[in-house]
Amino acid sequence: MTGGFVLDAQSWTSTVTGVVALTVAVLPLALLAVCALAGGRIGSGVRARVAWRRSFAEVALVYGTVPGVWLTMLPGGPAEYAAVSLEPLRDLATMSTFQVVGNLLLLAALGFFAPVRFAGLATFPRVVLLAGAVSTLIEVMQHVLELGRVSSVDDILLNTAGATIAATLSWPWWARRRRPIPEPRPLAPLARR
Repeated sequence: MTGGFVLDAQSWTSTVTGVVALTVAVLPLALLAVCALAGGRIGSGVRARVAWRRSFAEVALVYGTVPGVWLTMLPGGPAEYAAVSLEPLRDLATMSTFQVVGNLLLLAALGFFAPVRFAGLATFPRVVLLAGAVSTLIEVMQHVLELGRVSSVDDILLNTAGATIAATLSWPWWARRRRPIPEPRPLAPLARR
């Protein structure tokens, strides 16, 4: 088809437009995945409210994080344009508003849903460490794969800040650790007088 909006197979995965279109296209599948996961959990005896919350959090974490990370792995330009910037706040002044907002949103789904789903991540320091580690991995991969992008510590700071802000917004729904029910202690025999 000429003049129309048609993407070939490679365009779905190697262009911004394709990744965005693919993300929208798989939304119904993501919703079906939530239903299937929740149904399976309810069928195995998990309370419905807990089953739905866990299932939604798992799918939303993946659905909200993977497309953005995928976009960061697309080539940004010729490999010779690649650079590393290790000085904090150096690049921030030259970033466009779009870049700042994009960096803040990149790991927002991870920050929002990880502590909702996983009790072990339901503390701010753990969310910060997780987001910082994931963001650092992204920046290292961009450099190692020679994607023609600037690997910047400012990106790591913004990604981590975005995840932390999102975690703050989800705080009322964070998973709680199950407290074990203490074993009853045997009563000491009564002393005879």
